[in-house]
Amino acid sequence: MNDWPDGWSDRQGGGPRGGYGRGSASARPEGVRSMRQVQRPVPPQQPPSAYDDGYGDRYRDEPSYDSGYNTGQVYGQQSRAPRGGGGGDDYGPPTGRPARPANWGKRIKWGVITVVAVVGVTSIATYFWADSKLHRDVDLSKVINRPEAGDGTNYLIVGTDSREGMTDEQKKKLHTGSAEGKRTDTMMILHVGDNGDTLVSLPRDSNVTIPSFKGAESGKLYPGTGRQVKLNAAYAEDGPELLVRTVESNTGLHIDHYAEIGFAGFANIVDAVGGVEMDLKDGFKDKWSGANFEKGKQTLNGQQALAFVRTRHAFAASDLQRTKNQQAFLAALAHKVASPSTVMNPFKLYPTMGAGLDSLVVDKDMSLWDLGSMFMAMKSVSGGDGKSMNMPVNGSVGGNLLWDKAKVKQLVEQFNNDEKVTVTSD
Repeated sequence: MNDWPDGWSDRQGGGPRGGYGRGSASARPEGVRSMRQVQRPVPPQQPPSAYDDGYGDRYRDEPSYDSGYNTGQVYGQQSRAPRGGGGGDDYGPPTGRPARPANWGKRIKWGVITVVAVVGVTSIATYFWADSKLHRDVDLSKVINRPEAGDGTNYLIVGTDSREGMTDEQKKKLHTGSAEGKRTDTMMILHVGDNGDTLVSLPRDSNVTIPSFKGAESGKLYPGTGRQVKLNAAYAEDGPELLVRTVESNTGLHIDHYAEIGFAGFANIVDAVGGVEMDLKDGFKDKWSGANFEKGKQTLNGQQALAFVRTRHAFAASDLQRTKNQQAFLAALAHKVASPSTVMNPFKLYPTMGAGLDSLVVDKDMSLWDLGSMFMAMKSVSGGDGKSMNMPVNGSVGGNLLWDKAKVKQLVEQFNNDEKVTVTSD
């Protein structure tokens, strides 16, 4: 008796090639023949082999069967074409390696190279721009009978009352007066060495002897006569070269570099850097310089800064107190110029450099590196890593301050040997 429903064929039922649940003699699973949507294309018909029995052997040469279960294929979706294969829509999941991500390593590498190149080009351009603006007008080779150079580097830093290029309105605003020529208002020796930097102020009223010298312009030799004058008179007589000659002769210290700035240039630098903060222990006024300061912290602009460093009539020890104020302010200015807020801000850095370089007068051998070293040393002095002091004095004669010869000799020896300075000005 036939248990199968009517209408079922031998293939659908229990025939030798159907056999749901009864096994099959075919090497090819029944599900593939029944479920055509997951069936791979059949390759072109090959000639029957000698062993073809009409059943399983006909599939002997066909590709191995893949039902899609091993690759996670969902029935009804077309598989992704193999890598390097033909076209067709890509509906199925990828069967090869995922697409290679963007090469960020190369991008970062070229980005760094680009930044370094831009910074390098900008730095080189800035260097040549700044170097071209330096006024190398002082020729120290004209100075005769010079002491031997010691260890470290010695700078003679000078502030003058030059009014060159200033309008009458500027002179009135800055209280500079209208005197012709120029004189030295500020003179300092900055020693830069391995055992700390030291800034020594030379009072303008210091009593010195004018030595024999060769005229900077005439080349004529002027023999020394033992003539004694205030130190600032040397500059007024024959300019920077005679001032260097006088300082070297009266101290025995070799001066390596010279830097000078006038009234207007000083005020312009302060304004370009955005002012300099000072903490004043006491307030003071001086109608001659235009100073009018209260006690406490305050930010000085260019005009106020110039009045601050020039004031002498407001103090009992006029010249000595003024040199202390000058040291304090110049150290604070150098600290502000070298601070990240200025160096990292091109809108402050370039105006500051422009204002300074336009107004600086230096010796012919001064490089930008030397100038930078000078400013960094002044910053170290203001930060407490260095020392600032007045030239040691011991009394006065005719209103001129006498240097303490023993202390000056010891100070020069410590400079020449680049030793830690132990001399004091008290």
